[in-house]
Amino acid sequence: MFTLQQIKNAHSKVKSGADFPAYIQELKQLGVVAYDTYVSDGHSNYYGQNNFNVTSEAKHEALAIADDTEENQFKNDLKAHQEGKTDYHTFCSDCAKSGIEKWTVNLNTMLCTYYDKTATKIVEEQIPG
Repeated sequence: MFTLQQIKNAHSKVKSGADFPAYIQELKQLGVVAYDTYVSDGHSNYYGQNNFNVTSEAKHEALAIADDTEENQFKNDLKAHQEGKTDYHTFCSDCAKSGIEKWTVNLNTMLCTYYDKTATKIVEEQIPG
């Protein structure tokens, strides 16, 4: 199966949201089938076949997730990030301000889903592949 070091190596190539599709392809090659990333500290849980999973360390200081979800603001921030206008930390800060608690990536369906604190699906989008 995959290791955290392999995932870190793949992630080190990501400079903005524009690099996300290539990152996803590399994770698929490693055997990752899904992962959850938590905005509060940036850690992720990566899942493979046969209940295999690894958890990364926190990526940044704790961020408070807003109680109220600002869907339109989040969509604007997501678009800016995907266009390469923001880095990862800025995107996480923007998510927290807009009430996004986590995102889930399913590499089988190639869907990325963003959730608020009540586990309500806010945005779901197809990952370019």
